[in-house]
Amino acid sequence: MLNLLRRRPAPVPLLRAAFQAPLHTSENRPGYIVLVPEIGEEGPLGEGVLKPDGLPAFSDITIEMCLGAIGQQASAVEKSVKALEGDLLSGKQLDAGSIFRELDTVTGPLETTWGVAKALYLGNSTLIPTKSYMNIHERARNARAAKFCNQTVYKALQENSTETGSDEQRLRQKFLLEGQLNGLTLSKDKQEGLKELLTHLGRERASFKNKVNMAVHSFGHVIGDFNLVRDFPQPLLEATARNPAQPLEGPWKVTLQPQIVDGFLKYCPERLQRWNVWRANVLKASSQQDKALENSTHLEKIRGMRKRQANILGYENFADMSMQTKMVGSVDNLKQIFAKLLKFAGPAQSVELDKLQTFAQDSGCDYKLESYDVAYWRRKQLAAEHGLMEDKLREFFPLPRVLSGLFALSEQLFGIRIVEQPKAEVWHPAVKFYDVFDKDSTPVGGFYVDCYSKEHKLGSNNGWMVGIRNSNKSAGLTPLCALIFNFSEPVEEGRPPLLGYDDLQMLFKTFGSGLQHMLTQAGYSDLAGLSNIEWDASQVSGYVMSNFLDDPTVLRGISGHFASGDLLDAGLSHKMPLLKTQLAGYNLCQDLYLADLDVELHRSGAFWLDVVKKLWPVYHCMPLDKKDAHPCSLTDIFAGDWAAAQFSHLYSRLIAADISSSFAEQRSKENYATVGSRYKQTFLSSGGSVPTAEVFRRFQGRDPSAEALLKSLNIFVPSQTTESN
Repeated sequence: MLNLLRRRPAPVPLLRAAFQAPLHTSENRPGYIVLVPEIGEEGPLGEGVLKPDGLPAFSDITIEMCLGAIGQQASAVEKSVKALEGDLLSGKQLDAGSIFRELDTVTGPLETTWGVAKALYLGNSTLIPTKSYMNIHERARNARAAKFCNQTVYKALQENSTETGSDEQRLRQKFLLEGQLNGLTLSKDKQEGLKELLTHLGRERASFKNKVNMAVHSFGHVIGDFNLVRDFPQPLLEATARNPAQPLEGPWKVTLQPQIVDGFLKYCPERLQRWNVWRANVLKASSQQDKALENSTHLEKIRGMRKRQANILGYENFADMSMQTKMVGSVDNLKQIFAKLLKFAGPAQSVELDKLQTFAQDSGCDYKLESYDVAYWRRKQLAAEHGLMEDKLREFFPLPRVLSGLFALSEQLFGIRIVEQPKAEVWHPAVKFYDVFDKDSTPVGGFYVDCYSKEHKLGSNNGWMVGIRNSNKSAGLTPLCALIFNFSEPVEEGRPPLLGYDDLQMLFKTFGSGLQHMLTQAGYSDLAGLSNIEWDASQVSGYVMSNFLDDPTVLRGISGHFASGDLLDAGLSHKMPLLKTQLAGYNLCQDLYLADLDVELHRSGAFWLDVVKKLWPVYHCMPLDKKDAHPCSLTDIFAGDWAAAQFSHLYSRLIAADISSSFAEQRSKENYATVGSRYKQTFLSSGGSVPTAEVFRRFQGRDPSAEALLKSLNIFVPSQTTESN
């Protein structure tokens, strides 16, 4: 096996910072501020990383090999950019196509080695240690940025508007926008000012994240009474038990890790215990708890610095700047969408909570429901009224059966073949590799599947699509990716991991992103797969795939009881979508609130708490707790990559629901194949070579509508009107 340390690293975000990488390239561009490492840059380029067949030589790869290859390949990219700059300064005439092909060719090997390192880093048993991966990541990121941040190349592309084709035109737009948002149009003084500002901003973001992490780990609620955990599903028991190997033996420790908080609020029967954990969660990293860990000051500094960043680059505020890389186009357009969705979600939320209150009272509840009661009573209501008990449903979805059903569905939809290659080199015996064939005997791409984790430091049951390499026709490279999940390994022989409904959603969504990565037909690496897709459309392909779980036939097709092999009961298969639609109005209002809060905090000058107090009653029926300080722990927004972009998750769902409505018009194999072919020829093939709005029009013949999302959630009321189409 590999000469790598077997331990699990801390979590790593899979998206680059929004304006270090203005256009979404793929979910494998993390952004960090660390010292640039010293990595060897001598010797053959990437020797030993790839085998003659183009696949990574995982049996032989070492940390040292990855470090050496990245150093050599990064140096080659930087030298190529310098040589290109010299040619342009000497007056040599180069068209855009020549520039892009040269950069694509030299970048291909770097992207592949970087992708291999990322796959190993996120791998479940054999890992590149965090420090080594950070060295690789930073060196590769800096080299890759060289082609987008070169003043001479930028000027040449700005002046050369005679592109040879649509791909070149699209790439030229990308390079110019990247350059603009990185300050290439500014004077030298302003460029230096921007650089200094972003350095300070990076420090504030790091401080914000560190304080949230410390607040999360400083809380530990210990439970000794088994009656409080008796309804916990197995993964939650294992995550909280002192000894995960003996999950039924206490004590159990509840922390503020998001999945543990969510699970505890859903399954703990004692209200006071739920309140205690909920309260600690909404107060973490605020002055209401440990003042040494308060983030209010950092939050305001980050907001102020982002506004200054936007102003330097010529935008009124950070939210307006963010819209440059989004399909939605402007804050005004986004606000109109919020209003259309709220028109239905708001009334639905009121009705849903009234019904939940009635059910709870009929079940012996003698109190008015609050936020920390909703998840618990929702679970009870689903079980009592619909017979939907998630632990029982899990038994029908063993992981191997689900994967084979998912592959079969994809073959039916898109006319492809997925073939396991058991002799392929992998980084752990449990990892499998598959070739994807389209129309002939030559694979168009391939993917690794790594399902199991030894530990839960990255959270329970998460999934990542790691692009090992993009399709790169200039370098003659086919796409490769790794689908990495940290499901718990089976503890009983003959009993594979059993997937709940949320797990199914995550698995389908991750595979959907992988299909877009592998089936791309774009001509350049920077346009292939998920590269150059607008942030608010980057998850569309994933959500389209997960929406097939709304189809009872699909649910039965991927089911099979782990012991008997029996298919899921037809009646239950029709009820399972309730796990998605129950309290859909309430959940949509939560998503709308967070999306709008993010936008307003990046365009308003008011203090963050005043923004919260203004927006809360717009989207919530339940009152805001007087001490609630949830913005102080929003790491995705204030320490991560989703500033003024949190809405992107919801907008991707909206687009995906509209696409899925075409499949749902007639749930038959024939219609699925017909619509699947059209979807493959548009969304899966185009990658980032065409703006997503245009790709959508090619698929649907019109602009997107919010109506499909509302219908999929069963909260659309025909007597109301969302929009003209």
